[in-house]
Amino acid sequence: MLKTCVLGAGAFGTSLAKHLADKGYPTTLWARREELATAIETERCNSRYLPGAPLPDTLTATSNMETALDGAKLVLFVVPSHATRDVAQTAKPLLQSEALVCCATKGIENTSLALMSEVLSEELGETHSEKLTFLTGPSFAKEVAAQRPTAVTIAGYHAETTKAVQHAVASDYFRAYRNDDVIGAEVGGALKNVVAIAAGAIDGLGFGLNARAALITRGLAEMSRLAVAKGGQAITLAGLAGMGDLVLTCTGSLSRNRTVGFELGKGRSLAETLESLGQVAEGVRTTKSARNLGRKLGVELPITEEVYRVLYEDKPAKQAVLDLMTRPLKPERD
Repeated sequence: MLKTCVLGAGAFGTSLAKHLADKGYPTTLWARREELATAIETERCNSRYLPGAPLPDTLTATSNMETALDGAKLVLFVVPSHATRDVAQTAKPLLQSEALVCCATKGIENTSLALMSEVLSEELGETHSEKLTFLTGPSFAKEVAAQRPTAVTIAGYHAETTKAVQHAVASDYFRAYRNDDVIGAEVGGALKNVVAIAAGAIDGLGFGLNARAALITRGLAEMSRLAVAKGGQAITLAGLAGMGDLVLTCTGSLSRNRTVGFELGKGRSLAETLESLGQVAEGVRTTKSARNLGRKLGVELPITEEVYRVLYEDKPAKQAVLDLMTRPLKPERD
C-alpha cells in the first residue's frame, strides 16, 4: 500500500486526498490550522472547503506536519502558491529521500516571479528537484470528489518518476496522462486563472458567447507566448494543461476565478467579491506576477495587462474590454 500525504486542506487538496484514500491508500491530509484538521477528523468531511463529500476511513487529518509526512511515499503539495515556499521549507527535513513529490498548485510567486517547479526545486534541493512532478488539467475539486470522469496530466523531468506518479493517481474515473514539458504545463495552469477572470467579467457584463469564445482563444495565444518565452513548448498548451483547463475554468460555474470576474463585471468591488468567495482565487495573485513576468521577458500579454488594471487600478471592466477590442489590428499569429 502506498502511504500518501496531501499538504493543503483546501477544496482541491481535500478532493485529491479523498481520491487517493478511495483507492485504498492510507492517506494523511495536512491542514495548516489545527481547528480545521480537528473538524475534518470529527465530522469526516471538510465542511469548510468541500461540503457534502464524506471522507473514507483510510483518510486522516492533522495539523502536525511531522505526523503527516511520517512514512509517506507519495507527497502532494496543494497549498496556495503564496504559501508553497514556506511549506516546502518546513517539509524538507521531514521528507523521505525516496518519496515521490507531486505539486498540484497552480500559480506564479509574486516576489520572485518563479513557477512552483522553481520554488520547490530551490527549497527541496537536489534529492527531490530532479524527480518533481506536477499535476494539472481540467479538474474541479467537487467533481473529483464525486468521482465524475476527469482527465489530468502529470508533467515531470524524470520519465520513470513521472510514470510512477501517473499510475499512482490514476483510477477508472481519474485518467492521468504524462508530459515532459513542466514549464508549459505550469504556465498553462497558472495563466488560465487570469484568463478566467476576464471571461467571467465578459459574462458579468452580458457581452455574449462570441466575446467569450474570442477571449478564450486569444487567452490561449497569450498563454502559449509566455510558455515559449520561459522555455516551454507551445504544443503543451493545446492539451489538458492548456486548452482543457482553460475551457473548464472560463466556462464552468464552479470556477472561483470566473466568479471573481463575473462579480467585477457586475460592478461589485474586488474586496467584496473576495470576502464573499471565502476561498483563494489563485488568478488574483497570479495576474500580478504574470504581468510582471511578461514584462521581464518582453512578452506581450494584453489580456493579463487589462485584468491587472481592473484588479489593481480600479479600471472599469467594460472599458478594459473596449480597450482590448480597439488595439491596433495585426496578423492573428503575431
